[in-house]
Amino acid sequence: LVGGMGLMNVMPEAIVAPSTRTVGAVAIAGLLVGVGTRMGNGCTSGHGVCGLSRMSGRSLAATLAFMAAGFASASLIQVAMGGVL
Repeated sequence: LVGGMGLMNVMPEAIVAPSTRTVGAVAIAGLLVGVGTRMGNGCTSGHGVCGLSRMSGRSLAATLAFMAAGFASASLIQVAMGGVL
């Protein structure tokens, strides 16, 4: 947070609004990520990098589920916003 604020003072053109999402939507998305991390007993990078490198079947299943859910969510949001896939 402090680094971003410092950059904004030094080079404000480097910080641009990344999307038209509301703060509430971003907060809900963050909470859902936390819930998913808790339910999956680890984060996506933990399962994807560490778990797969030690050949964990559970991490493979978790990574496939994360990726499928991400692809589906991105596709649904794109369609809902009137975009073309």
